[in-house]
Amino acid sequence: MRVGIVLVAALCTAVGCGGGNDGAAPGTTASGPGSTPQSAPPSEVTNRHVGVLAEVSSADVAFTYDPVAAPSGAELELQVAEGEGSTTVRLLVDGLQPDRGYAVHAHTEPCGKTGADAGPHYQHDQDPAAGPDKPSTDPTYANPRNEIWLDLTTDAQGAGSTETTVPFDFGDRAPASIVVHEKEATATEPGQAGSAGGRVACLTAPFTGA
Repeated sequence: MRVGIVLVAALCTAVGCGGGNDGAAPGTTASGPGSTPQSAPPSEVTNRHVGVLAEVSSADVAFTYDPVAAPSGAELELQVAEGEGSTTVRLLVDGLQPDRGYAVHAHTEPCGKTGADAGPHYQHDQDPAAGPDKPSTDPTYANPRNEIWLDLTTDAQGAGSTETTVPFDFGDRAPASIVVHEKEATATEPGQAGSAGGRVACLTAPFTGA
């Protein structure tokens, strides 16, 4: 089984940008193994990371913290192609549990031996009330236009895809990893916004740089 995580960022117009209504999770669709992103031509990809999930004792850049939900040996691939003022992100998976939802987000730190090592969700505008022991749950900040949410539902073969567009690109701060969570969808209500349960897998993947 193979998991591919592909994120594609592309320049879009002011009318075309946007990943749905504020506070609503991105739309999801199913796709088969080996699917490739159609949102941006390959020439726009500026960053690519590939990792194979392994248990923490032997993992390098791709970690599984729950081998049942995120099997060891699954492959994750990340592609980023920054635009100017907007970023389109697409996620493809192959080899997760079949017919199951997963909440997936960009996080601020690289993966580590525990899921917590990836830090909080990346936020373009940071929640001033949040802190190391107090994740942001204010939907003003914890929403799919200020963070990068990639909720999806797999098909009968464990494959799926989802895409979102956020109205920002990256400057001095950029995500450093992608975390797969145990919940089937990201919460949106005040006090719970952005919550998605435990972290089952992580790919270290800086969104900018080499």
